[in-house]
Amino acid sequence: MARNKFDIDERLDTPFDIKHLKRAFVYMKKYRKKMIMSLVISAAAIIIGLLGPFIVQYAIDNVLPTKNYGMLIALSAALLGIIIVNVKLSQIRSRTMTIVGQDIIYDIRKDVFAHLQRLPFEYYDSRPHGKILVRVVNYINEIADFMTNGIITFALETFNVLFILIFMFIMDWRMACVIMLGVPVLAAVILSIKNNQRKGWQLVSNKNSNLNGYLHEGLEGARVTQMFTREEENDRIFRGLNEESRTVWMKAVFWNNILWPSIDIVAASIRVLIFLAGLLVIPGVSFGTIIAMSDYAARFWQPFMNIANLYNNFINTIAYLERIFELLDEPVNVTDIEGATKLPPIKGAVEFKNVTFSYDESAVILEDLSFRIEPGESIALVGPTGAGKSTIVNLISRFYNVNSGSVLIDGTDISGVTLESLRSQMGIMLQDSFVFSGTVEENIRYGKLDATPAEIRAAAQIVCADEFIQSFADGYETVITERGTALSQGQRQLITFARTLVSDPKILILDEATSSIDAKTERLLQQGLLQVLKGRTSFIIAHRLSTIQNCDKIMYVSNKGITECGTHEELLAKRGDYYKLYNARSA
Repeated sequence: MARNKFDIDERLDTPFDIKHLKRAFVYMKKYRKKMIMSLVISAAAIIIGLLGPFIVQYAIDNVLPTKNYGMLIALSAALLGIIIVNVKLSQIRSRTMTIVGQDIIYDIRKDVFAHLQRLPFEYYDSRPHGKILVRVVNYINEIADFMTNGIITFALETFNVLFILIFMFIMDWRMACVIMLGVPVLAAVILSIKNNQRKGWQLVSNKNSNLNGYLHEGLEGARVTQMFTREEENDRIFRGLNEESRTVWMKAVFWNNILWPSIDIVAASIRVLIFLAGLLVIPGVSFGTIIAMSDYAARFWQPFMNIANLYNNFINTIAYLERIFELLDEPVNVTDIEGATKLPPIKGAVEFKNVTFSYDESAVILEDLSFRIEPGESIALVGPTGAGKSTIVNLISRFYNVNSGSVLIDGTDISGVTLESLRSQMGIMLQDSFVFSGTVEENIRYGKLDATPAEIRAAAQIVCADEFIQSFADGYETVITERGTALSQGQRQLITFARTLVSDPKILILDEATSSIDAKTERLLQQGLLQVLKGRTSFIIAHRLSTIQNCDKIMYVSNKGITECGTHEELLAKRGDYYKLYNARSA
């Protein structure tokens, strides 16, 4: 099922698609007024700055020969004023675009996180969480600067080239043509390496994603690593991923660095040609004009160098945008269909009609499964690992869509009702006893945001969690670290159990809800659950058969369906699959 593991690269064969950039412009459109203002300010700074070479030419050709020192001081002051104005305008633009850049990061990250909250379980089943995390944090950070300063700078540098051309041709069109000789050479270089640059940075993105995925996995499984003394093996794997990341980075930088020396060589060659042409070939060119044109030539190639750098960033940005929009384009298969209705308050009747389901095409988990549960019945699901017990309760909660058939609650097909109205009437406790960073009270209230302290404590008392919570120095205000590492597995399970019950659900689903609880606590918990289960439809998955013997029905799940159904005594009397399982676990 894990189509995208830490050691599997993502697709590299995706062609350049301008639609990614167009979609990025949607985020920029909101701030277009500030960006246009920055563009105007910067364009004004460019034009003011280009007056400098004219002042230099006039000073060399007209002021220095006459030794008019007063005029020379005035021209020097004008040059200094130009520099100061440029600096101030640059500061205004930088401050404005920094704010815009952070606003764009906020907007994109908000949309990505909102989409992640809605993606179905199968998305998270099929890829390392580290590869998801790198998109939300690293990639969005990387694209933000280009989408603000990069776009503006690209426009400005384009204007810069046009303005410089205008000033050069005004000063001396013949010398301007000499400078233009280098343009086709640079164009040839850029076109010859652009594909290698793009593929190189895509590969860097992939390898860094792999590295991040394995690092995240290693941090999550650090305890398991030490239990099985896997440190050296894990270190070997990480070194390999790290080496791959370093190698592809160096190759990408190699292609980047071809452009810079090419521009330097062309720029130096053109400046030599300017002096040769001005002194030996083109008649009537003053020395001041040669110096000014040399200055313009230096300025002319600088935008090309900046644009080349922006092009490299653009290549990276497109690679990152592909990954981000790929995530945003992940279909939310489990969602409210068009015209979905609100599920009315339920009684708790559950029915499967000819349900077939598979997580992927390789194996069918349930095939043509049908059964009906009456309101208030307690149902135990037992059977071998992987037979489909958790799948059944996941389909009742509509965490996955069925391939065919239908799941009904009180006669209503759940595929046609809103997820909020369905799941808000259900209490679901899955195998992973996940707790969030925050207080104990906040973790229990997660199941019902408006729960009162009394309701929270009542739920904790039912599941026998109140006693150990009260033993903490801060009681229900005790702060839990990420994943509850300061708590025992049993304590985490009881807190998540209380979180499930606090909403007073009409249908209760308990998937291995007591697997990590000691026998004494479990006996006490059973007494509380007898009261909780009354009047509720409940589905219980448990390996400890002692916890399910009092259920109204026990279903044995095997061979893509339910092979046996009945009470504990009825199934023992059949001496079938359940009988064998009971004797095996009692031995």
